[in-house]
Amino acid sequence: MDGTPTEPLVLVTGGSGYVGGRLVPLLERLPVRVRCLARDPAQLRPRVGPATEVVKGDVLAPGSLDAALRGVHTAYYLVHLMSDAADFAARDRDAAANFADAAERAGVRRIVYLGGLGDAADPDLSPHLRSRHEVGRVLRASGVETLELRASMVVGAGSLSFQLVRSLTERLPVMLCPRWLATPAQPIAVDDVLAYLVAARDRPPGASRVIEVGGADVVSYGGLIREYARQRGLWRLLIPVPVLTPYLSGLWLALVTPTQFAVGRHLIEGLRNPTVVRDKSALDLFPAIRPVGVSEAMRRALAEPSA
Repeated sequence: MDGTPTEPLVLVTGGSGYVGGRLVPLLERLPVRVRCLARDPAQLRPRVGPATEVVKGDVLAPGSLDAALRGVHTAYYLVHLMSDAADFAARDRDAAANFADAAERAGVRRIVYLGGLGDAADPDLSPHLRSRHEVGRVLRASGVETLELRASMVVGAGSLSFQLVRSLTERLPVMLCPRWLATPAQPIAVDDVLAYLVAARDRPPGASRVIEVGGADVVSYGGLIREYARQRGLWRLLIPVPVLTPYLSGLWLALVTPTQFAVGRHLIEGLRNPTVVRDKSALDLFPAIRPVGVSEAMRRALAEPSA
């Protein structure tokens, strides 16, 4: 025995985020070595297990990625740079290109990326969703096998989309609702997203592919607000107003959740686009995973400590 580790090395980017922070403990229970990339390792260190390695790096600083990716078998790309910056799409594109190039140089076997649903052929696809798709294309172009999991709204206490539903429903007894609140979506419980992410690591080697994942129910954003209100025992009235544009809705949102306006406005703009699973192959690729519906996903989110 030469003491060389035999367990595969897994890298997680975005470990300080909600999904990444929930993913790391699941990976720590598996026979793998876990490494996390962080711009501030000291901040992330207390949030991971003692055996998990935390390395300093930034996806916007290409020179910091080679050491982080050295020896990595599977890399989870959970980075999202969306902000109020006008060039957020360019920043996301550059970050993905930096990571893809470094992964290819390091000989990474697989990248697992969590992106967003939406019809790429839709000329009215929001900048947010279009950027999510572009990041997936950049990663796949690296030549490293990339599994791009595309999801709609993630239902969990720490999900920004869920927090927006919670803030609106808790604070506004009567809501003037634009027509896009009727746009269909297929929300997915955070537990089910995590199950897909973990299972993606064990897929047999193959070609890069897009895998659409979603919960058991198709529902509108307005339906989510009503379900939240029902489970919280709140009376809420939603009044349709066809003239409320996404931009004005963003300003309206700022009055309710001003600290989340920068990112929330981009999410609001994306609500005009249906985010429904059209390719149901995930159910065959991952037969052990059967996602729950909206009611159960909401119940679990409300039961989380931070909810």
